[in-house]
Amino acid sequence: MEENKFAFEKINYILMLVGVLILLIGFYIMSIDKEQYGFGFLGITLGPIVVMLGFITEFFAIMYKPKNTNDAD
Repeated sequence: MEENKFAFEKINYILMLVGVLILLIGFYIMSIDKEQYGFGFLGITLGPIVVMLGFITEFFAIMYKPKNTNDAD
């Protein structure tokens, strides 16, 4: 019997990495806004939406529980 020593499955860690990448892209989008103090479309609208999608992806990655087809209870 192989016991998993990690808190999550492989798919959870992959989804977490995707979430971190989305977060980094969102913060980068906010940083490239050329308006004064970042008050343009990129800094006020698009960047925060992408960051929120990153946080939603992270939440989903933590809460996702894959179905194991070879579990015998």
